[in-house]
Amino acid sequence: MEPHRPADDPGSEALPPPGVPEDLGFPDRSVVTLHVNGAARTVTLDHRTTLLDALREHLGLTGAKKGCDHGQCGACTVLVDGRRANSCLLPAVAQDGARVTTVEGLAEDGRLHPVQEAFVDRDALQCGYCTPGQICSAVGMLAEAEKGFPSHATPSAALAAEGPVALGPDEIRERMSGNLCRCGAYPHIVEAIQDVAP
Repeated sequence: MEPHRPADDPGSEALPPPGVPEDLGFPDRSVVTLHVNGAARTVTLDHRTTLLDALREHLGLTGAKKGCDHGQCGACTVLVDGRRANSCLLPAVAQDGARVTTVEGLAEDGRLHPVQEAFVDRDALQCGYCTPGQICSAVGMLAEAEKGFPSHATPSAALAAEGPVALGPDEIRERMSGNLCRCGAYPHIVEAIQDVAP
């Protein structure tokens, strides 16, 4: 069998690696089904497409924002199978079959999610760019605390106890530290989350 030639080898076509039949080729796209905000959405995506780009560019859901594109700012936070995730870091093809909730899918029957209402009531935003990620992260964080997942700020005494983790301001700040706000709306964000915390 002829040795593998890279795709950028001038005048040649890429061959599969040794041991892979040539007729299989190199598919660079896959059909992916995502259950987004309660609806199954099937799209054909380049393997390099992130979940964030799939949501924004292929499904028209622009709530999740592209901030740093390195998983450091949290503007792209969505819920994947109920857990918060930086969608800019997730290959969309690896999420085939996953249940994804974006900020657009939090409201039910035309009524805002309690976290969304609290953000509005507390004016927990300024420019609003980071707000969808902040809200999705807060929803995920509240579920984590309800299940008893500790954080670095959880007191040692609480670690031994089973059940929900109490969410004081320090606990909320620690748990939300992956979501940055360039406008500095942090005090109101903490207050909004405290309003809905059990």
